[in-house]
Amino acid sequence: MKIILEIKNKQYIVNKINDIIKIDKINKEINDLIEIRNILFFEENNKLILVGKPYLKEIIIIAKVINHFKDKKIKILKFKRRNNYKIIKGHRQNFTNISILKIIKNN
Repeated sequence: MKIILEIKNKQYIVNKINDIIKIDKINKEINDLIEIRNILFFEENNKLILVGKPYLKEIIIIAKVINHFKDKKIKILKFKRRNNYKIIKGHRQNFTNISILKIIKNN
């Protein structure tokens, strides 16, 4: 099974149920259920392949919010040689882990 879904204008691949996906932070509480309707591609056992134009309307994914966390710090360096100019900044992005619970197919 392979599913490509879109959350907040970013695409993610799901290979099986109970996969954990790291997405940009969403405003939901831990253990809340979310419904994902933006499915771009669905494949099941190399037999059934569906491609959306742009989305598939007959497939819905139910996911559960596991936790919210910050990623590792990224350092940003601005530097100009011979000008005594160097600035180092850091940034930590907020993320959410979600787990895929079930896939609903409406035929």
